[in-house]
Amino acid sequence: MESIFHEKQEGSLCAQHCLNNLLQGEYFSPVELSSIAHQLDEEERMRMAEGGVTSEDYRTFLQTMAAAATAAAAAAATGSTRTALTSV
Repeated sequence: MESIFHEKQEGSLCAQHCLNNLLQGEYFSPVELSSIAHQLDEEERMRMAEGGVTSEDYRTFLQTMAAAATAAAAAAATGSTRTALTSV
């Protein structure tokens, strides 16, 4: 029987460990997942702007993104990634 890959949980990198365990290998690092997240954020911003940058939906979206950035900065200052993810 083949061995089962299991990446031990470290810090608050739940998504990384979940993906790597599911895919049965070291496929994603925190840096790679962060890069993917930034790319998705930019794509989402562009899609939201298609409806018009003066629309209420777009303004709400920008406020949400600003709040997420503030929470992420506060979490980085304290060393907690969980706060950044759950405070938005």
